[in-house]
Amino acid sequence: MAQWTSAVGAAQLARLLTSQQTRPPGPGSRRPPAYRALADGIRLLVLEGRVPVAARLPAERELAVSLAVSRTTVAAAYEALRGEGFLESRRGAGSWTAVPAGNPLPARGLEPLPPEALGSMIDLGTAALPAPEPWLTRAVQGALGELPPYAHTHGDYPAGLPALREMLAERYTARGIPTMPEQIMVTTGAMGAIDAICHLFAGRGERIAVESPSYANILQLMREAGARLVPVAMAEGLAGWDLDRWRQVLRDAAPRLAYVVADFHNPTGALADEDQRRQLVEAARSAGTVLVVDETMTELHFDPDLDMPRRVCAFDPAGSTVITVGSASKAFWAGMRIGWVRAAPDVIRSLVAARAYADLGTPVLEQLAVNWLLSTGGWEEAVELRRSQARDNSAALVAALRREVPDWEFDVPVGGLTLWVRAGGLSGSRLAEVGERVGVRVPSGPRFGVDGAFEGYVRLPFTVSGAVADEAAVRLAAAARLVREGGASGAEPPRTLIA
Repeated sequence: MAQWTSAVGAAQLARLLTSQQTRPPGPGSRRPPAYRALADGIRLLVLEGRVPVAARLPAERELAVSLAVSRTTVAAAYEALRGEGFLESRRGAGSWTAVPAGNPLPARGLEPLPPEALGSMIDLGTAALPAPEPWLTRAVQGALGELPPYAHTHGDYPAGLPALREMLAERYTARGIPTMPEQIMVTTGAMGAIDAICHLFAGRGERIAVESPSYANILQLMREAGARLVPVAMAEGLAGWDLDRWRQVLRDAAPRLAYVVADFHNPTGALADEDQRRQLVEAARSAGTVLVVDETMTELHFDPDLDMPRRVCAFDPAGSTVITVGSASKAFWAGMRIGWVRAAPDVIRSLVAARAYADLGTPVLEQLAVNWLLSTGGWEEAVELRRSQARDNSAALVAALRREVPDWEFDVPVGGLTLWVRAGGLSGSRLAEVGERVGVRVPSGPRFGVDGAFEGYVRLPFTVSGAVADEAAVRLAAAARLVREGGASGAEPPRTLIA
């Protein structure tokens, strides 16, 4: 019986491997033998989760043709991987990927480090800040005071607590977007919202247009739902969407859904202007594409005087084309798993009906906590604290990077939690691997792309400041030197952090 559960084609694997070749080795660097470079490339793809564990690899002859190398090179690479525990084979069943005994299974998304690892590792993998106290404690205390009446009910509210739905609707209405409570569904975080939308609108095999790059965890969610992702390149720097490309993709590919982040885009930090928003809604409406707009970053602008563009749903007030997703996770705290959907009432009814086969509803206590924040003014004060933290962290990280890795390129956004960095021609995947060895965890660019795009990038979040930001940049510089020199075996063990 075969031990593999999926398969990777020769052409697909060749694309992924070719994307890792970002810059030729410099003077004095060691160029590994061809078979060793191939084995290292496949191992990196497995460690990053871009090639799943237990995925059948193409036959040696097929991969050799796709890579334009000798079959002997591929055979030697496969043999090296078998010796290291990253490949298993059996006559008649082929070869499939594995991880050595004792190694954790690689994550396909971006998961936070366990708390016990934070003493020696700087975690730049997760764009999330600690809770904004005292507002978390006050919100939970306020929620406990309002809980008793709900405790006498069954506790299942598939559409969300009526009080929270009404509060969220009022907030949209106050921003000039008339909204009824019937247009709101409360979900378990933004991920829960988008998962529900994908299952309702885009069955297995349906096309979903996505920004390129886009948020890694959402891309993985869509892949695992069986969607066919259609990437649409962002404009250069912080210029937002390329509307000509969007019109072409919407016209030619006719995707059922399109997923975008208009406000402080994750990972680039771009802010789409008002005209771009209007044009994208018009293009989606003409193509019959449902536009899913992720607003989780929308309140995290650094400048209090920044004139924010109108929400995307302002250009589709009835909700026939635009479905809006919001969340407390970025603006308040990632541990507060409360999200919401704003859409046409019939869409909300369909989402609620489908939810009966998923999670039934969102925890009541957390909904009450968010409602307490929104109704008392605590939300605004907590978000202002969030903005101050992100602004200060951004300044500290940018200064440290410019000092330690001056050849890395980036545009500094005016809000959000992420910095999209071109890593001086180095492989982002190799930086991520070596970074773990020198004590800094960083996600590589290809996690945010489709089919190996953005190998030369890494994403850095605004989650560290002061001495920790300085040390993070020092460790990134050390990782860059090791990658540039062509090896990682001599990496020093990470030092324990001093708070």
